[in-house]
Amino acid sequence: MPLNKSALEAQIKMAFKEMKSSDGDEEATLDKLCGKLAEAIDTYVKTATIVYIGGMTTDPATFLVKPPFNGNLT
Repeated sequence: MPLNKSALEAQIKMAFKEMKSSDGDEEATLDKLCGKLAEAIDTYVKTATIVYIGGMTTDPATFLVKPPFNGNLT
């Protein structure tokens, strides 16, 4: 699935809106905002798709992967 910037923006906007309507406990509000932002960013990053085209090889003796990586992130 490709990265969805507009969904990330919507989640960030909602997090800030919720912060504006807080109960006055600044520390709890900041904790909640940070949690919402972290959740939005985590979701955004995990929706990325790695498209591998080629280039990497594996050393049969050590099983280490050798560069270069030819591909992209969407």
